[in-house]
Amino acid sequence: MANRKSAGGTAQAVEALVRPVVEAMGLCIWDVRFEKEGPDWFLRIYLDGGRPLDMEACEAATRAINPVLDEADPISQSYYLEVGSPGLGRRLTRDEHFTAKRGEKVRAHLIRADETGRREVAGTLLGKEGTAVRLALEDGTEALLDTKLVSDFRLCDDEDLFD
Repeated sequence: MANRKSAGGTAQAVEALVRPVVEAMGLCIWDVRFEKEGPDWFLRIYLDGGRPLDMEACEAATRAINPVLDEADPISQSYYLEVGSPGLGRRLTRDEHFTAKRGEKVRAHLIRADETGRREVAGTLLGKEGTAVRLALEDGTEALLDTKLVSDFRLCDDEDLFD
């Protein structure tokens, strides 16, 4: 099936299968990615629960997810399953991420430098409007960034770890 479907379509199919299992455990799916690295495929399921996820929680989720994937067999090729937390500096990829993290500091990595020569823009997330993300910058101005011009948005929740 994965050969006929896009990697994104495979990720969506897997997410639909495992969402009820994950939610029954009191967790939510942050993201699902089906990615090729070298000759290997990786199915990565990132979970969130409003609390730090430890190894035991990830292991329990893996044990609950595996039988569902084995029974439905949504991916015909071999792959490695990884279940974990999106961690610090997590990527914001979905509309609900931008809603949930409103008011927090984020960093946008631009695909190309903007008119001022910046490749990164950091500020407080004000929200997402269609395909644009609005940030309040430290200088008191706002930036409206088109998502098509940004390679990724990440939380800046790891900046104070080594102070």
